Amino acid sequence: MSMWKDQLSSKKDAPPPAADPTPLRDAAPVPAMPEPIAVAPAPTPVAAPRPATREVKESLIASDLTIEGKIEGSGHVRIAGKFKGDVNVQGDLTIEQGAKLSGGVKANKVVIAGELEGNIEAAKQVELLASGVLTGDVKCGTMTVATGARMRGQADFGWDGSEKKKDKDSDAA
Repeated sequence: MSMWKDQLSSKKDAPPPAADPTPLRDAAPVPAMPEPIAVAPAPTPVAAPRPATREVKESLIASDLTIEGKIEGSGHVRIAGKFKGDVNVQGDLTIEQGAKLSGGVKANKVVIAGELEGNIEAAKQVELLASGVLTGDVKCGTMTVATGARMRGQADFGWDGSEKKKDKDSDAA
């Protein structure tokens, strides 16, 4: 139903004009349809790279093992058995209750619940738990000693390299 009224009702009854089938000579040629251009798909968005945190693996010396040698690496080491030798890791070292390590230690964090006979050098943090026994010297950033822990040796912590150097320079003057 239309909403307006047709003004010329006579045109309504008239047949539509017929299209002239003869082409005009002067008419411009109709251009051919261009072939579709292949468009490369839009690149798939790539997830932003993760920060430099990577999954660190842990190596375990089981409680029923006794090993002699040297440990070096970038992961975490957990000793539940007995190990004789040096440990140099960029991760953490944990000596579990009942375990024993005889040797030098370099690690980011050292947790002692068992026994360590040897020196700890260049650790950022050392935790001597209540069941822990340390026989050796310690050089670290921070040290936590729980009630009941035992230690025999010297402890040097809370100093960074610049303060030690400053103290040595003032002693030389």
